[in-house]
Amino acid sequence: MANGVERGQWKSKLGFILAASGSAIGLGNIVFFSANAYKYGAGAFYLPYLIALMVIGIPVMILELGLGHSQKAAFPEALGRIAGKRGEFTGWWALINAGFITMYYITILGWVLGMFIGSFGELWKASVAVPAFGFSEGDLPNPYAYFFNMLASWKTVLFVVIVWIANIISISGGTRTIERVVKVSVPLMWLFMIILIIRGVTLPNGIEGIYLLFTPHFDVIKNIEVWQGAFSQMFFTLSLGFGIMATYASYLPEKSDQTGNGLMIAFMNCGFEFIAGLAIFSLLFTFAIVPKASTLSMMFFVVPQGIAEFPGISMIIFGLMFFFLLFIAGLTSSISLVEALISAVIDKFNVPRRQVLIPAVILGSLGSILFALPMVVDSGLNSDGTLGLTLLDLTDHWAFSYGLMIMGLIECVLIGWVFGAENIREHLNANSPIQIHWTFNWLIKLVIPGIILFVLGFSIWGEYQNGLYGHDFVVENLAVANILHVLVFLGWLIIPIVGAAVLTSLKAGKEAT
Repeated sequence: MANGVERGQWKSKLGFILAASGSAIGLGNIVFFSANAYKYGAGAFYLPYLIALMVIGIPVMILELGLGHSQKAAFPEALGRIAGKRGEFTGWWALINAGFITMYYITILGWVLGMFIGSFGELWKASVAVPAFGFSEGDLPNPYAYFFNMLASWKTVLFVVIVWIANIISISGGTRTIERVVKVSVPLMWLFMIILIIRGVTLPNGIEGIYLLFTPHFDVIKNIEVWQGAFSQMFFTLSLGFGIMATYASYLPEKSDQTGNGLMIAFMNCGFEFIAGLAIFSLLFTFAIVPKASTLSMMFFVVPQGIAEFPGISMIIFGLMFFFLLFIAGLTSSISLVEALISAVIDKFNVPRRQVLIPAVILGSLGSILFALPMVVDSGLNSDGTLGLTLLDLTDHWAFSYGLMIMGLIECVLIGWVFGAENIREHLNANSPIQIHWTFNWLIKLVIPGIILFVLGFSIWGEYQNGLYGHDFVVENLAVANILHVLVFLGWLIIPIVGAAVLTSLKAGKEAT
């Protein structure tokens, strides 16, 4: 305890497992895996996916849990204790990078909330007018019309604020309130997904979609992008590089099995992705919809197209169920993202939680509103349509595609070479019946950093070959249109570095004696 501030502790192992798996299971698990599986050879995608899980996913998951549990601190302080100021700086850099992701992730959740509201009726009309883009009723079919009509209105800002308030309420009591939320939401996620699977496979031709998922096209294995996609996704799908798992593990009792916890969380997460693939493939195959789309398109366009084919009231019921499932899956993930930063500030400055929550919701809401700005900058819908979505697309490219893997690389180097991989392995083995082999040391020191460097190098080479971002953005009537992509890149590059340097240099709060 410091200045009357006491770190929380999970009341039960179940609460921790549900919270950690709820963090890992998010929007991407429901649609991202399905989109990648279809894009990268259906069943053939399982091979690189499983290799990425075994070689990177599980080891880094166990590493982060062991770090947080051994140091009993949130990410920056935990890294600071094992690697000094450079470690603390790295931890703050990771959290600020994750802050970018948190803000636009909550914006996406706001859109999910808007689609949920639309599922009561408006979303299922043949079309609605989209005056902001110059479309009359009948010009643009739903769900596209409803989505862009929503995106071009200020009500999305209200949705974003509602989601931020839900997050702050959920973490207001620390582990106590987080446990209450996840003990309801995580079982609901599994229940709703099972219902969608049952409905999907019982539809005409639905079982053929399952066959398609398990029919491998091994010629795609030779494509390096398949492996890049699998290894990149593993960081996101298991919430690695965010500092979340270290924070959650720091709330566990002294004698806790982090190896077993890591395996359970990883397999629960990947198991959920697996059954989500069953649901999505059966649904889309039934209505002959090809999911050649990004995660956002799968969520807001492709799957709703399939649900729109359901007869009568079942269309509304399954539409509401799908978007409610997305919302609670996203909420459990965003809760963990916000908690990782809140916990780090509390640990550093020894301040009561309530003093951190209000500034967090204000700053977070303002950041998320940037990604919800409804100004139309692409009236022809050739790329993203609004300024907010364009900013989101540009920011995601750096914070997600590069930031998480850069953090994973530095984390492995600091823990593997500075602290010593053998020390973290010794801590893990002391509390677990599952003994980690000595090869874990070299996996952390050499193998995983080598893989990450290769993937990052390939990505950078792709930027050089195909142009920055790989595609153009249409931005009209904006003074900084020609340099918007540069401004976003500089913002992502400078803000985490400066922010991490400032937070590292600030004097920590006094501990009680």
